[in-house]
Order: sequence, then C-alpha cells, then structure tokens
Amino acid sequence: MTTIPQTTHASRTAGIPSILKTAVINALVALVLFSLMVGIRTEAGSDGQLTYWTRFGELASLVAVVFGGSIVIELLRQWIGPSGAERLVPPAVHTGMAFVGRFLAPALLIFALLVPVIFYNQRYILDLAILVLTYVMLGWGLNVVVGLAGLLDLGYVAFYAVGAYSYALLATNFGWSFWVCLPLAGILAAFWGMLLGFPVLRLRGDYLAIVTLAFGEIIRLVIINWQELTGGPNGVSGIPRPTLLGIPLDNSDDGLAAKLGIEYSPTHRIVFLFYLILAMALLTNWVTIRLRRLPIGRAWEALREDEVACRALGINTTSTKLTAFATGAMFGGFAGAFFATRQGFISPESFTFQESALVLAIVVLGGMGSQLGVALAALTMIGGFELFRGLETYRMLVFGMAMVLIMIWRPRGLIGHRAPTVFLTKAKAISSDLVKEGHG
Repeated sequence: MTTIPQTTHASRTAGIPSILKTAVINALVALVLFSLMVGIRTEAGSDGQLTYWTRFGELASLVAVVFGGSIVIELLRQWIGPSGAERLVPPAVHTGMAFVGRFLAPALLIFALLVPVIFYNQRYILDLAILVLTYVMLGWGLNVVVGLAGLLDLGYVAFYAVGAYSYALLATNFGWSFWVCLPLAGILAAFWGMLLGFPVLRLRGDYLAIVTLAFGEIIRLVIINWQELTGGPNGVSGIPRPTLLGIPLDNSDDGLAAKLGIEYSPTHRIVFLFYLILAMALLTNWVTIRLRRLPIGRAWEALREDEVACRALGINTTSTKLTAFATGAMFGGFAGAFFATRQGFISPESFTFQESALVLAIVVLGGMGSQLGVALAALTMIGGFELFRGLETYRMLVFGMAMVLIMIWRPRGLIGHRAPTVFLTKAKAISSDLVKEGHG
C-alpha cells in the first residue's frame, strides 16, 4: 500500500513569499517602464512650448494588472506544473485538437482562395490579405535560414530590398516585364545571400546575428547614398504593374476588361495581385517542403541541431550554410519584386530593421521550422495590428503583452516543429561482423 506524501501543502505554502516577491518585482518594473509611456504624456503646444499631463490612475491600473497577473501565473506554474498540465487536458481534447490540426491547413487554403469572392467589394480587406500573404512568404523564406538551418539572420530585409530594387530598376530602365524581372530579382537576391554567407562561415550565435544586422544596414545605406542608381531617399517611382499574359489590367482598349467584354473595375487588379502573391507563397511553401526531404534539407536540420556533430558526419558545412542563405534570400527577393510592382513606388524607408525584426518575430512565434505556424503567426501579427487599431496608444502595449504571454506558454511557438524529416521508426539490428563484441 502506497502512502501519499503530506509535504505537498507545506511546499506550496512555503512558495507564497517567493510568489509575492516575484509579483512585487514585476510590478516595480512595470511602474518604471510605464511611468513615461502611460503615466506622463507630453505634447508640443500651439505656442511651441512643451506641455504635459498625467494619467496616474491608468498607470496604477496597469501596475495592478501586472501584479495580479504575476501571482496568477506563478500559482498556475506551482499548483499545476508540467505533469498537472498534461492531466488538465483530457485525452479526448488532445485527440480532437490533432483531428482539427489535420484539416486546418486545407481549410485555410480554401478560405484563402475564396477571400476575393467573399470580400470582393471590400478593398481594405483585400489589401490587408495581400499584405498578410507577403509576410507569410517572407516568413517562409526566413524559416529556411532560421528555422531549418538554425542561422540567426537579423538582416533579412536586405534581400527584400535587393529584390524590390532589382525589379524596379530593370523594369523602369529597360522596359522588361514583371515575368522577366521576377526570376532575375530572385537570382540577384540569392547572389547577395551567398556574398553574406562567405564572411559568416565561422560565426554562430550572437556574432552571426550582429554581422547579418550590419549587412542589412549596409544595403540600406548604399540604397540611400547611391543616388545615381537608386534615386537615394527619393526612391524609384513609376514602376510598371504586372500583366496577365501580356494583357494589362487597366481601362484601356487593350485591357483585360475590354477583351473580355466586361465592365472595368479597379478591383480586378487587386484580385489579380492577391492570387499572384498567393501562388508565389504556395510555390515557396512547396519548394521548402520538397527541399526538407532532400539531402540538403536533412543537412540543414543536422546543422541546426549540432554543427560539430554535423562536421563529424562528413557534411560540408560551408555549402550547407551558403545554400541556406541563398535559398532564403531568393524567396525574399521574389517577395521584394512583388512588393515593388504592387506599390508602384519604393524608397529606403520601406526596408528598415523593423521589417527584419517583424519577419523574425513571425518565424519565432509561429514555431521555427513549422510552415503552418509561420502562416498563423503572420495572420495573427499583421491582422493583430489592425484588430487593435482602435486602442490607439495602447495598441502596441496590448500587442506586446500578448506576444510575451505566447512566449511564456508556447516557448517553441504556436506550432513548434523540430522533429527530423527522416528518422528510424524502430531499432535496427547490426550484423555481428561489424561489432567488436561479436554479437549484434
């Protein structure tokens, strides 16, 4: 007969001072951070002098929320714990979640295909959907470098900029169509990705991140200062729009509406752009999945897990890193070319470090290595900005708190995926001739 330990209640009671201490520390940190963000607001008056007003009541409310939330989180961690958390969710719920997850990706794909049909007369929704798909494609491209190969890249926006300016300059100076410039933009971005890969072959971790961050800033500064080629801060305008098999989507006599004998609508071009970026994103997803199952994809995964062991297995880490940088940069170049043709105008302000940080946050929150997770994270983050737009000054605060909570409860992202592509399903016996002991 087993006896139940009686020390559980005592250990939980002994943890109360520690919980209160943690909550007080978190509340003090919140008080310091929010004092200038929320407690005191400043504004330039009509006479040019600086005026300010206080909101101590709202500041006290936020500090109280942090204090109470810290207590709740610590209590859940102590009273439920990892094993209790598993018992908290019944097996039937786990089975249902697995069943839903199996059909989630097809359902999202079907919904994406029907978005222009459902929201045809809502230009804002269509533009937002195009923006979300653009970041999905960027996230899948960076996922090759960060999620599969384990190389922290903080300068991914550089390849986004290379693709955008490659298409803009080729289209405006030589009059080439979008379909000709698109692969060239990807090739040029992949070339710059390989140039970045050579100096960082021996770097890893924080040092690799610093170098990639510097590379992104170098590209941005070159774009700003090389005015004869890039237009400098003024950017490039008059970028041609894409055509459908050479047929423009405008109101001219040679336009698609005139040839089909239908009434012209500006929404036709928006719908075409939506399906174009959707096709490009799906192509990125398909290529990434296929590459993961090839030897190069398995080499990326081995490099991510342990570079020393990867070298010991005889894998060429130089080519592995270069292919990862080049592949991710190519997808970023494709997304940049689409961004340029959609906007019709590009400037250096569109390719700052904030873009790299946003794409990296999408990959990390979605789950490094997870294609579906990245798509859900892009939908959550880009759509979340619009969902909280009505909160005005509190939008970034609420959104940041939501990201912190996600990283606390799902440290590997929404859909963490680090399982190897190829693995042994059962133990495999070894011939006794190959074993020194003489038995398999």
